[in-house]
Amino acid sequence: MHQAPPRKRNWFAAGALAAVILATTACGGVISATRQPSSDAVPGGSTGNAPGYAVKAADLLATLPVKGRAPKTGYDREKFGPAWSDTDHNGCDTRNDILARDLTKTTFKPGTKNCIVLTGTLADPYTATSIAFTRGSKTSSAVQIDHVVALSDAWQKGAQRLSKAQRTAFANDPLNLLAASGPANQQKSDGDAATWLPGSRAYRCPYVARQISVKAKYKLWVTQAERTAMASVLAQCGGTVAGGTAAGGTAAGTK
Repeated sequence: MHQAPPRKRNWFAAGALAAVILATTACGGVISATRQPSSDAVPGGSTGNAPGYAVKAADLLATLPVKGRAPKTGYDREKFGPAWSDTDHNGCDTRNDILARDLTKTTFKPGTKNCIVLTGTLADPYTATSIAFTRGSKTSSAVQIDHVVALSDAWQKGAQRLSKAQRTAFANDPLNLLAASGPANQQKSDGDAATWLPGSRAYRCPYVARQISVKAKYKLWVTQAERTAMASVLAQCGGTVAGGTAAGGTAAGTK
């Protein structure tokens, strides 16, 4: 193994996802505001790129449709494309991209052009603890890659009407992916904000703001209970910023 600085990564598939502008939240977290996605990435999207702009997460939440859950009938992980595809065509799969992005002190497998992460340290946003990552059949699950908006939750709230290409983009969108504690990720499962929030209270505002931004980007809806829970969290940090039109699964399991 060898240690190397994280390499620059092209996060988005060409013509599929918008460029990311990082916005710092009032709660000290960081979420992503994006420019307008392409028409292939999001229903109703423009083929042109409008400038990114920031809005309060609470204001963006108010624009999301409120509906009941659609039936889970027909849901399958494969509906969102192959797990951890290389959608940005940088030669690395999405899981390794996110590990390289979110971990520090990373080492990479020799001969992979700094692609396959062997070891690193995660400052876990969900538990506010430091977690050592070591690749291996018995150790990799300590750090998993979470879909902030779970795939199953998305399926029941609008993703059924997305195209296969759009769902693949959603499943590999770094805006919707975070390296996180494996046990915390498993506990979350496919829960929404009404059923699960990070144990770290300091991260709840950025977490909810990110979910809102992702749902806005992909034209998904929220349930009434979910909206109430989100609003309750944001009431404690009203200045939390979300993307103007948008908001970065598990290693051992899917959602």
